[in-house]
Amino acid sequence: MVVIYPGSFDPVTYGHLDIIDRCANKFSKVIVAVLNNKSKINMFTIEERVELLKKVLAKYDNVEVDTFSGLLVDYARQKGCTTMIRGLRAVSDFEYEMQMALVNKKLDEDIETLFMVSRGTYAYLSSSIVKEVATYGGNVSCFVPVVVEKALVEKIKGGKK
Repeated sequence: MVVIYPGSFDPVTYGHLDIIDRCANKFSKVIVAVLNNKSKINMFTIEERVELLKKVLAKYDNVEVDTFSGLLVDYARQKGCTTMIRGLRAVSDFEYEMQMALVNKKLDEDIETLFMVSRGTYAYLSSSIVKEVATYGGNVSCFVPVVVEKALVEKIKGGKK
C-alpha cells in the first residue's frame, strides 16, 4: 500500500521522522509530500526543505520526497494514492486534523486518512517550537538531526533564504 504523509516540514523534526519511520515499516511506499503554500511564510524554501528531507531519509528505499501545491486530494489523485497519514500529538491536533480529513473525504470519497499517534517522546515537539528555540540560541540537537540543526543555525545567522 502506498501512503502520502503531507506537511510543511519547516523544518523536519524527530517527531516527523518517527512517523515516517513507522510508516516505512508498515507500508510498501511512503510519499513525503512537502506543501508549497506560497501564502505561508516559511523559514526554509521549498527546495531547502526537500533537500533536508532527502538527506535525512536517504536510508529508506521505500520513501519518496515530493512537493505539491493546491489541494491534497488533487495531488493524491495524480499519485494514484487514496491513503493519507497524519500525525497526532494532542487533542488540539485531532480537532484540526479531523476537520481536514472530513473535508478531504467530502472532496473525494475514496480518500482515507489514517491517524498515527505521536510517541510520548515527541508529543510536545513542533517545527514552530524548534524554530523559536533555535532563534533564541537554544540547543535543538535533541529535536532535529545534525544536518537540520546546522541548516537552522546558518539560516538564523543570515544564510541565504
